[in-house]
Amino acid sequence: MVSLKKLQKQIYANKIKKGFNTTDIYKEFCLIHEEVSEACRAHYRKEYTVGEELADVAIYLLGLSEILNINLEQEIKRKVMKNNKRVYKRINGVLAKVGQ
Repeated sequence: MVSLKKLQKQIYANKIKKGFNTTDIYKEFCLIHEEVSEACRAHYRKEYTVGEELADVAIYLLGLSEILNINLEQEIKRKVMKNNKRVYKRINGVLAKVGQ
């Protein structure tokens, strides 16, 4: 299995090789947003491309993480552990965080 950190480095290397953006952080966030919208649209239309669009989201996210020098795999693991410890309760029909 390939680690996310290794994929980050491969994606970044491909961005450099192909001449894609590696400096405009705002643009990268916009491109991620665009890819999420494309995935949503494909799902809504019941198109077979949803998986490919989600892969694009992940690729842009991993690329941005490498640009920002963030180990996304480590951050995901940390966040999953944090989320597992949170306590939620339904209050007036709305799920609300009540602990941690």
